[in-house]
Amino acid sequence: MGNENTRAGFTGIVLDEHTELTLADLCGACSVEVDSIVALVDEGVLEPSGGEQLQWRFTGAHLRRATIALRLQNELGINPAGVALALQLLDEIALLRSRLRDLGNG
Repeated sequence: MGNENTRAGFTGIVLDEHTELTLADLCGACSVEVDSIVALVDEGVLEPSGGEQLQWRFTGAHLRRATIALRLQNELGINPAGVALALQLLDEIALLRSRLRDLGNG
């Protein structure tokens, strides 16, 4: 038996605020049907740029938010309106924590 070193190759794409994803890209990245993403847009969870569905563009931040929203739906059974509220509250908590850190460093 030889002592072979094998390396697993990883590939990926870094997504940020400047990366644009189409609706199809976002659905593929989240492994969901279009209706799932449209429901999140309808509830205000995601706010894509562009007017019509075919023109919608999403960023890396949208992908992160969609992933969280879909996990809340799938794992906890929360409906889109409940997901919107939960994400709003999580955003407020993050903002308050940031302010507390700033006060502690000031």
